[in-house]
Amino acid sequence: MRVKWKPLLISLAIPLAVGGLSALVTRSEMKAFSQLNQPPLSPPAWLFPVVWTILFLLMGLASYLVFTAEAPDGSTRKALTVYGIQLGVNFFWSILFFNLKWYLFSFFWLVLLWALILVSMARFFPIRKTAGWLLTPYLLWVTFAGYLNFGIYFLNM
Repeated sequence: MRVKWKPLLISLAIPLAVGGLSALVTRSEMKAFSQLNQPPLSPPAWLFPVVWTILFLLMGLASYLVFTAEAPDGSTRKALTVYGIQLGVNFFWSILFFNLKWYLFSFFWLVLLWALILVSMARFFPIRKTAGWLLTPYLLWVTFAGYLNFGIYFLNM
């Protein structure tokens, strides 16, 4: 398979831009967040941007594989639409959680995100199995984030 550089770079740039904008919008709230009671297994603060950068790169690569695949009857468009929606939900979770401090609502928003990731995976797998597998770490991290989100709600209500 020959690499199509422009679609690859755009595919990587989109989730990185979503993550970068999210970090920019929420950065002023990080000090307040660090003072909250944290649940057990909470990772150190430096790990979050590292993990999210890796996850956004994996998402971008997965979307590139789907975009460049020879898929039948509109399945690519449907798969990438769900993917785009989940990116939007991902972005707004940060605002709901960090800026608005709606911890319980954010947890349910995260459940929505989790479901959308699962639907994205289900739509990616038939087009390119590798693309579906590339979203697996994202699903696992969001599962862990749900634990952290609910723990923060419970410990700080």
